[in-house]
Amino acid sequence: MSIDARAFVLGCSAIGAGIAACAGLGTGIGQGFAAGKGAEAVGRQPEARGTILSTLLVGDAVAETSAIYGLVVALILLFANPLVGQL
Repeated sequence: MSIDARAFVLGCSAIGAGIAACAGLGTGIGQGFAAGKGAEAVGRQPEARGTILSTLLVGDAVAETSAIYGLVVALILLFANPLVGQL
């Protein structure tokens, strides 16, 4: 049984897109943990609410970039696959 090169590339691209989409899993867990710790910090020191909130938002924005990059890579592999054109 022989496999077509295009089908092989598309199959491997689908597997790669699934792995890239899993990048959001760790990001979601990390952001949830950070939000919980931020809520604890505000509960302990309500007067520092502004500082804690701004630090939390900047940290979450930086952490979110890895999930966004994973999503972009997954979408490129699924819909605008540059590897298929090289066959």
